[in-house]
Amino acid sequence: MRLNGSRLVRAGIFSVLATALGVSGCSTTDTFEQPVPVPDVDSTVEFKTVWSQSVGDGHDGDFLYLSPLNAGDTVYAASADGELLAMDAETGKLQWERDLEDRIFAGVGGDGTQLYLVTREADLVAFSRENGDELWRRALPTEALAAPQSNGVLVVAQTTDGRVLAFDTATGEKRWQYDGVVPALSLRAAAAPLVGGDVVLASFSNGKLIALSADAGQPLWQYEVGQPQGRTELERLVDISGQPLVLDTAVMVSGYQGKLALVDIRTGQEIWSRKASSLHAPMVGGGNIYLSSANGDVVAYRGSDRREIWLQDALSWRQLTQPAVYENYLVVGDYEGYLHVLSSDDGSLVGQKRYDSDGLRVPLQRMANGNLMVFGNGGKLSVFKLRERN
Repeated sequence: MRLNGSRLVRAGIFSVLATALGVSGCSTTDTFEQPVPVPDVDSTVEFKTVWSQSVGDGHDGDFLYLSPLNAGDTVYAASADGELLAMDAETGKLQWERDLEDRIFAGVGGDGTQLYLVTREADLVAFSRENGDELWRRALPTEALAAPQSNGVLVVAQTTDGRVLAFDTATGEKRWQYDGVVPALSLRAAAAPLVGGDVVLASFSNGKLIALSADAGQPLWQYEVGQPQGRTELERLVDISGQPLVLDTAVMVSGYQGKLALVDIRTGQEIWSRKASSLHAPMVGGGNIYLSSANGDVVAYRGSDRREIWLQDALSWRQLTQPAVYENYLVVGDYEGYLHVLSSDDGSLVGQKRYDSDGLRVPLQRMANGNLMVFGNGGKLSVFKLRERN
């Protein structure tokens, strides 16, 4: 672990699996940097299981981000092989289950009454939150990897070719479409749009964050999180693949080979920025900003002036998830299915658990009661408490 320093990795050498890249011109499965072995940790913090459920076959070997929907008193989860479940958030007790005929590529999105998934055949499908019955489906122009998002009036889906489409939640009628520009090569990951009452924020693989009017899809402003540089398509990757974080009247966003920035949500004006590279959105807690860097470093910045206060580099190239804040700890998952607990004070590793041998990809989530929800690539869904070892 290195403290009070800053390490900026160079463009073009990040550890990106070819399966995570757009299919154009990329066929190898080699990585550019080898992940470090899982570190030995003298754990002073342990995981206590509150409940656990199996959700089909999880991602079923596909490179997907099927994140469960934490809807307060109920958790909804889907698997690539077509299982859709509703569970009590406190106990994990199954409320209902649907065995769908479709394979699922994106979800789960939802609003007060409905759930939304996107199938492998690029159908946007709405389901009842009450019992999982299908309500309507509409064809999208191409596949989507980001979970559809809804404000209760509109549901918005974003496809891998840069199109943003809004549909009426009651009828499925298409209301508008915005066609973005995407580069020839992009990461096989996508940030879910943010859908408010008046504005839709969409992130693109060309490094731009664009605000669209919710009523008509007209562009209101755009902000450049990353600017392509270098001679090769790989060096020029600047994807925004993590959903931006809304903080009052501002939005915090980070991009691959780009920067970490805070932007005014009304105007798109930059409030501050600093160089960074991440496949995930930042997380905030206790007055600090936490970021899982693309090279596996976990970095903490002081929120007041964005100065780096610590950097943990013992997890280099382990393809970390977005960090989750749990009281005085941070928790990240990695590609081998390990959960790592870091002290939020100094970044030291204080706990570890092997959770899913198929790996961890979707962000960990804090529940309304403060517990931590984890969904593994193999379909295991669990809720944990963290506690100090006696």
